[in-house]
Amino acid sequence: MTFLLFFLLVLSKSRADSFEDAYSDLEHYRTIYISENGPRLSVDTAQPKVISQRGGNATLQCTFNRDPSSPPNPKLRIKWTKLTSDYLKEIDVFVAMGFHKKSYGRFHGRVHLQDAGKNDASLVITDITLEDYGKYKCEIIDGLEDDTVVVSLDLQGIIFPYFPRLGRYNLNFADAEKACRDQDAIVASFDQLYDAWRDGLDWCNAGWLSDGSVQYPITKPREPCGGKNTIPGVRNYGMRDKQKERYDVFCFTSNHKGRFYYLIHPFKLKYDEAVRACQKDGAQIAKVGQMYAAWKLLGYDRCDAGWLADGSVRYPISKPRRRCSPTEAAVRFSGFPDKKHKLYGVYCYKSDN
Repeated sequence: MTFLLFFLLVLSKSRADSFEDAYSDLEHYRTIYISENGPRLSVDTAQPKVISQRGGNATLQCTFNRDPSSPPNPKLRIKWTKLTSDYLKEIDVFVAMGFHKKSYGRFHGRVHLQDAGKNDASLVITDITLEDYGKYKCEIIDGLEDDTVVVSLDLQGIIFPYFPRLGRYNLNFADAEKACRDQDAIVASFDQLYDAWRDGLDWCNAGWLSDGSVQYPITKPREPCGGKNTIPGVRNYGMRDKQKERYDVFCFTSNHKGRFYYLIHPFKLKYDEAVRACQKDGAQIAKVGQMYAAWKLLGYDRCDAGWLADGSVRYPISKPRRRCSPTEAAVRFSGFPDKKHKLYGVYCYKSDN
């Protein structure tokens, strides 16, 4: 047994010496790398984030590069999808393969390819809606190869906290979606709330966000609001039960194609009278989101409390002054008074369409 081990060691040493003799001219410090071919398809964007506004147009940039040695592929496929806020689903937006092109759902007739070159897969979205806000995925499928890139579409607009006549903490997630929709808005995303917090939004009541989480922004921490002696930030309750749990909601709205105005009327009005007065003027009673958009984006300022469509009474102040929100620019909230009270004016909205 000892002899066998000795023989194997000698044989191994002999082979090693033979290898070194045969390749003695190699430089020992040189490293040799062996790799497979790189990707034959790559997808990229020159603009990961695009900012637009409701009613405007936007181009989501997407380009691809194929291996120059690859033959043309008439079945190369361009596919655009929209990611939901929780990233659990993808909504079909547009697909193209050769001369075949198709848009889907609410994007039908509003999206098309830019076609700026043979490697251009950029998507043009026209007449943008609030619901178009979010992240889009550009996917190129070239035979067995595929690659993707994500582009964000952001909108100029404003976040506002909202609760209904029933009072605070009365909305499950579906109720929250409807509440925002009824006020010409959508449920805000975390990114939108975070941006609003950085701009100074301080609100002590937790509200739903579009991903199903519940959060609230605090710029001035205090005992009942974020905790005393804590740092400012967006407080997070985490993901909540969308059906059972109830909170307020943070809504987001953008500019609108129309005119928001306070109706000059000789008398104060009950709620029903306010609705009819706007209709008689060829308009509709304004929604909360329309007031916020006019205040934030157009600088609308009026120191008269007026009815809005949800039965609340508010007034927008962009130029603080004595008796008119003296400490800050804000949309002032006077509550949900009895609709039979003849104490207020009315804000109307007249669409350009």
